[in-house]
Amino acid sequence: MLGLTTRFSFLALCVLQIDEEVAKLLELKAQLGGDDGKHQFVLKTAKGTRDYNPRQMAIREKVFNTIIGCFKRHGAETIDTPVFELKETLTGKYGEDSKLIYDLKDQGGELLSLRYDLTVPFARYLAMNKITNIKRYHIAKVYRRDNPAMTRGRYREFYQCDFDIAGQYDAMIPDAECLKIVHEILSELELGDFCIKVNDRRILDGMFAVCGVPIDKFRTICSTVDKLDKVRLSQQEAHAEDSVSVGSVAGGGRYDGLVGMFDPKGRKVPCVGVSIGIERIFSIMEQKAEASAEKVRTTEVQVMVVSAQKNLLQERLKLVSDLWNGGVKAEMMYKKNPKLLSQLQHCEEAGIPLVAILGEQELKDGVVKLRVVSTREEVNAL
Repeated sequence: MLGLTTRFSFLALCVLQIDEEVAKLLELKAQLGGDDGKHQFVLKTAKGTRDYNPRQMAIREKVFNTIIGCFKRHGAETIDTPVFELKETLTGKYGEDSKLIYDLKDQGGELLSLRYDLTVPFARYLAMNKITNIKRYHIAKVYRRDNPAMTRGRYREFYQCDFDIAGQYDAMIPDAECLKIVHEILSELELGDFCIKVNDRRILDGMFAVCGVPIDKFRTICSTVDKLDKVRLSQQEAHAEDSVSVGSVAGGGRYDGLVGMFDPKGRKVPCVGVSIGIERIFSIMEQKAEASAEKVRTTEVQVMVVSAQKNLLQERLKLVSDLWNGGVKAEMMYKKNPKLLSQLQHCEEAGIPLVAILGEQELKDGVVKLRVVSTREEVNAL
């Protein structure tokens, strides 16, 4: 009897433990999202980042093409560098803004950080490859653990468009070209009135010295002075909701001693450059496009291949393939027998300028009927 009681007690204990584990599993299941087992979370982009839809990307591409075209017009070649650098490469190069650098976890013995800008990696590239003379541009993403202001084009992940001239040249000639580049880009983008301010940090340093500011505080105070325009802009925006002003959209200057910080022998390479703030420029252009209700094409398709009757899929495929092979940007609907009206409506909605129409009569005559969408004028082409 005692043995039987012991077995019942053991079974009761097991049942109790099972119940407890089942309760834990049910609780975990509820946390993971109920019966379908899917984890419940909010779908959103990370703080300080954003997605861009096709219309927005079309505007961005126009800006990028304008900037790249200007850089190439001035004879620059391009390079690329890793999105992350050794932490020690970036350490001590940004003053108080070093706290905004994104540090990564130890990856197999290397302490890494996401690049804060494109200038320090460029200086590292010059020193590492012993380059003393180059005119280069670099367009890539950088990362800053800053407080984002999305409406003013300030993000944690954003593009920089840099143009730099490295080498020993006669004074101020490369500097003047950098100013010319800024003027060309801002004028071509038609952003409105703008002002390019030119200064010399040494003048500011002299003012600090006269005021008794300790030398080791110069850079910190300079950084604060640089931010005065941001503070002033924020105050203005608080009273002007319709403003599309975003403050500074470009900046640059000399950094003759930076390359020497990476060179084992401290050899300096004089450098001057400018960085175009693509995100702030895009904020202005995006708001202007929305205000004007401007229609923006999101593709570059030149010709839409359509059929006027059924059972012409093979003929459409052959024609669109011939157009592609000829370098013509073309497309067709992914249906065997699409309705002619649906095909023509797609052309109007997408802004496609030309329609190539295939029908039984056209095939019999060995021609293709071309229609101009805007005027509906039609001609036969062999």
